[in-house]
Amino acid sequence: MALIKKFNIKSYKDNETIVDLKNITVFYNKRQILNNLNLKINHQEILGILGPNGVGKSTIFNLITGLKNPDYGKININGINCTNLPINERFTKFKLGFVPQFGGLIHDLTLIDNLTLVAEIHIKDPGLRKQKIDKLISQFEFEALLNIKAKHLSGGQKKKMVIAMALINDPKILLLDEPFAALDILTIKMLQEIILNLQSSEEISVVICDHQARDLLSCVDRAIILSNGKIIASGSPDEVISDKTAKTQYFGDEFNIN
Repeated sequence: MALIKKFNIKSYKDNETIVDLKNITVFYNKRQILNNLNLKINHQEILGILGPNGVGKSTIFNLITGLKNPDYGKININGINCTNLPINERFTKFKLGFVPQFGGLIHDLTLIDNLTLVAEIHIKDPGLRKQKIDKLISQFEFEALLNIKAKHLSGGQKKKMVIAMALINDPKILLLDEPFAALDILTIKMLQEIILNLQSSEEISVVICDHQARDLLSCVDRAIILSNGKIIASGSPDEVISDKTAKTQYFGDEFNIN
């Protein structure tokens, strides 16, 4: 697959930092998952997180959302220390959106009912609520799917719907946990285009965690590689692929995305 952003890599080096994980250490059952990790996520950046199973990719999402507190270190969002802030306050105060790898929808409700249910939680004004739902229907081309129950949608259609549901509260930070898993090539390409459009049209910072390295690197501005609880490589897709440590500990010598 060609590198989608090859000639359109967004410059992130001078951008405003929106999430700052400082000296983060996390243990699960006495096993160290993250070791004094430092990570900044910038405004309107698409960041990809790669690494072997159990290396701490999902833990970073849990730290940002508040599902997990660090054993040591500090989490700043928009310059505010929110290390011990509850989940609900984090999502509302800092406008977080989260798309889990599995679930995130009610299977026995139709697509329009799933959207409406989430909209009723976040948007009190009926007129504004309808405007937002109509915008998402148009944006994601849901017109022909509105009255189909979620359980009857394809994998790609479900993923699109869950992303749309996460956008209802107009998030400034969108976390996508393995969005490309178990999807066909055309559906992955469609999701990549959606992610790029969100960056440009909605000015959202997007963080993607996925095992599909080629698909992830094809739509991010910057990627980090995790190994043994630390970031071993960080940079543009070309930079991390050519990084010697990343090759040794993750990609291997033969990996490429062309």
